[in-house]
Amino acid sequence: MPINSVSGTDRLPVVVVGAGPVGLAAAARLLERGIEPLVLEAGPSAGTAVRDWAHVRLFSPWAEVTDPAAEKLLAPTGWVRPDGTAYPTGGDWARQYLQPLADALGGRVRYGATVTGVARAGRDRVVDSGRDEQPFTVHVRTADGGEERIAARAVVDASGTWSTPGPMGGDGLPALGEAAVADRVSYRIPDLADPAVRARYAGRRTAVVGSGASAFTALAQLADLAERTEGTHAVWILRRGIGTDTYGGGEADQLPARGALGLRAKAAVENGHASAVTGFRTVAVERADDGGLVLVSEDGRRLDPVDEVIVLTGFRPDLSFLTEIRLHLDERLQAPAALAPLIDPNVHSCGTVYPHGVNELSHPERDVYLVGMKSYGRAPTFLALTGYEQVRSVAAAIAGDREAAERVELVLPETGVCGGAGLFDEPDSAGVSGGGCCAAPATLQIGTGAPADPSGTASGGC
Repeated sequence: MPINSVSGTDRLPVVVVGAGPVGLAAAARLLERGIEPLVLEAGPSAGTAVRDWAHVRLFSPWAEVTDPAAEKLLAPTGWVRPDGTAYPTGGDWARQYLQPLADALGGRVRYGATVTGVARAGRDRVVDSGRDEQPFTVHVRTADGGEERIAARAVVDASGTWSTPGPMGGDGLPALGEAAVADRVSYRIPDLADPAVRARYAGRRTAVVGSGASAFTALAQLADLAERTEGTHAVWILRRGIGTDTYGGGEADQLPARGALGLRAKAAVENGHASAVTGFRTVAVERADDGGLVLVSEDGRRLDPVDEVIVLTGFRPDLSFLTEIRLHLDERLQAPAALAPLIDPNVHSCGTVYPHGVNELSHPERDVYLVGMKSYGRAPTFLALTGYEQVRSVAAAIAGDREAAERVELVLPETGVCGGAGLFDEPDSAGVSGGGCCAAPATLQIGTGAPADPSGTASGGC
């Protein structure tokens, strides 16, 4: 449909980018307000990113990972929330909640629809004249390679950060040679229950780059494998030193599964299944004569060859399709400028991350919002209940209910964002703790992981 044929932007849908937990919650909140959403999902199903870590168990129980408006939408379908005290895996979450929610939204969710650009109709980012009166035009590439434009009254970007993991290089850029050895590098927590994946790491030396919960997961899983398979060993690459907070909060962690995860990573090192290399900022990776990979640091150190590398250095937002939109982003985190001070890991350790909404998420371009993981930019810790509060506020703002948009309806126990990988050169720098005190039982961390539980299922992500 030509953009010019549309009369009255209020009759247009609100485009939501991404059918993950926060994107689908945004659609439910919009419908609750009588506003038609159109969810564009690049993958073939709801929760495509979540399904990528289907083997990882969440840190939080079912009672804390569903949105109230979404539950109301699901109720007429006969959906019943699973036991609120049980801890789902990513696969459980996708199958038992996200996909049923997307199904309840019906044709309002389109799969295989990759957003390639967003702009004001007929206006690039330079043009001021009549800008706010124009609808948005959203450019989409379909699964069959076709292209189309969709007119929208507002755009809510909940596409997350999963598709853009951090590289191996200590300066935020790919290490020299990283692309050339891509067949030996993974940027995801391995699913060692998969025989093909297990064979990749069994009996081999694997470098694990990163210092967060995902790295703990990989270390713990490789240690379990080492106990069963001779020759399996992990080399843990840390950009800083080892201090009292390196392994998280341990038994003092308010999320017991996360605390146990750090303790298992510590045990992996103490039991000799993993060796830690500190202060190592990778600048290059080279192939040795025997086919192994040699990591080189900025100070010239060269590690003994490894067979595989697992890079778990966080994620970053993909802003490539928003270049014609006027965003106000923090220069460090690439998060909305008003939100960044609340979540900046250069400043915050276990300080409070307050529930927030439209005021912190607004940009110079009216009616465009980054929400969920995307809103946190490069900050390492996201609280999903906060994400649900974000989209409640945004939906109210789009509906013109400013009072509800600015009202905080979520009360969280004291929580916060901890220092992430490579933020501090020395352990315990400036009194900042990177440990596991930065969340409370009512919070949810997306994109992290934990070791196997007694049942054999990986535990602790999200």
